Amino acid sequence: MSSSSSTPTLDNIFLAAERLRGIINHTPLLYNAHLSEQYEANIYLKREDLQTVRSYKIRGAYNKMASLSAEALAGGVVCASAGNHAQGVAYACRKMEVKGAIFMPTTTPAQKVKQVRLFGKEWVDVHLVGDTYDDAYHASVEYQKENNATFVHPFDDLQVIEGQGTVGLEIFKDANFRIDYLLMAIGGGGLASGISTVFKQLSPKTQLIGVEPLGSPTMQKSIEEGHVVTLDHIDKFVDGAAVRRAGDITFDICSKSLDKVLLIPEGKVCSTILQLYNEEAIVAEPAGALTVAALDMVKDEIKGKNVVALISGGNNDITRTEEIKERSLLYEGLKHYFIIRFPQRSGAFREFLNVLGPNDDIARFEYVKKTNREQGPALVGIELKNREDFEPLIERMNENRVVYEYLNDQPDLFQFMV
Repeated sequence: MSSSSSTPTLDNIFLAAERLRGIINHTPLLYNAHLSEQYEANIYLKREDLQTVRSYKIRGAYNKMASLSAEALAGGVVCASAGNHAQGVAYACRKMEVKGAIFMPTTTPAQKVKQVRLFGKEWVDVHLVGDTYDDAYHASVEYQKENNATFVHPFDDLQVIEGQGTVGLEIFKDANFRIDYLLMAIGGGGLASGISTVFKQLSPKTQLIGVEPLGSPTMQKSIEEGHVVTLDHIDKFVDGAAVRRAGDITFDICSKSLDKVLLIPEGKVCSTILQLYNEEAIVAEPAGALTVAALDMVKDEIKGKNVVALISGGNNDITRTEEIKERSLLYEGLKHYFIIRFPQRSGAFREFLNVLGPNDDIARFEYVKKTNREQGPALVGIELKNREDFEPLIERMNENRVVYEYLNDQPDLFQFMV
């Protein structure tokens, strides 16, 4: 059975919950003592990182496929995804014994490709096409036309939205308290649309807050403009929530239902990933950490309130750990890069070491001696113990007439050099 209306309904979200019974985990809603103390509020985490396939995406994918006719399922399904949606579709294909074609960019980490094959087994074929999600998407559309398969959209689809809405049903059911604030990540908007549909009817006084990465403000820009916009460039780091264009259905719902949309710098997301891992033993992917990262932006208004933050997924590739640490240090003002032009004479580097403070550490040094020049440039990365140590470092460099160029605030040059 599928939705007959052009918008998701609470009745159909309850139907989706019935379809998903025995397929997904009813994930816990857990009080977090540390965050509650930090923000002087009652903070609860909805742990979709503990879901089957480690994200909420299985809900929408399975509900969509379970809504299809036997005839449609016989033709197979197809999707395009660089991550969690692909895993959800693959798992649903194996559970329902339906053939699936999954298109992913060639740049998708090997770990994610392996997970998709692991969840789908012999029921799915993975096609690696192009360098971007858009390349994979266009290839999947061609495949769908040629093979008469059913396309399973990652977010802009009624049954997908209604499947994601079951997260909201679980939160409402498990909360034996009034929920004042509910924070959820936004990529294409499927999750926020589904949960909003539930809470606008069952808990209309709850403040619904969407959270996007600063480098991919798709929904916020669309709401500002009053129509769906396509961003020219996005930062893909928060890959579970980085899309160039929100959905038409999801925009219509989010623009009416969300009380606000917050934008979180990618570096702040990285600091939060490390905080959740070190203090809570929670492995959150970048999109999964968005809502906890956003608590700082609403800390004054949530004091004394009951707050639910949704951890949307935990598919974090361990090979990204160094990049996460680096982005966090840069955001916190603890790592700084310079091009320093050293005089080409003995003792020049030793003199520079005297400029460093007692807690300053050289984390990177790249230098090639040029015999025909008076000065040789070096790329130097300096790690500080405290953010406040930066200004004194710059003062000492100026006093000692160090010839340098600061890279952190020159994004084009920084990305090229570092």
